[in-house]
Amino acid sequence: MSRTRIVILQMKELIYTAIFVGLGIILLILLFIMFWPGKGGKKESASVPGSAEQVYQAGVYTKEIKIGDAAVNIQLALDEESVKSVELVNLDESVSAMYPLMEPTVEKISKQLAAGNSVEEIALSEESQYTEKLIVEAVSTMMQEHRVSAP
Repeated sequence: MSRTRIVILQMKELIYTAIFVGLGIILLILLFIMFWPGKGGKKESASVPGSAEQVYQAGVYTKEIKIGDAAVNIQLALDEESVKSVELVNLDESVSAMYPLMEPTVEKISKQLAAGNSVEEIALSEESQYTEKLIVEAVSTMMQEHRVSAP
């Protein structure tokens, strides 16, 4: 009887081993399918009609520009295809008091870029032409820095 018991224990071990080996093989197959280059997102998204190619590295970027003696940080939010927004960050009260048209100018530029206009198509107003030109140049520089190069 003790001999039969040893065989049963060995069978349980074989069954457990077979189950774990099977799970390991399934896991390896899933990992292989998920991370195999050439299959997956790139080909599928390229074959979908109407899908745009990646133009920019998506992210939020900040650049410091000098206006007079003051430093102003401009934040540019990009997705893969377009500009999402342009904002002023950490704007000092003294700077906003010295340059009151700064915030409305950035909002105006942000709306135009978010609407799909290119940097060249932004309409500059007579009131704050110098400020708008500085901001547009900074935004244009950031957009060029984070443009995805063609393969």
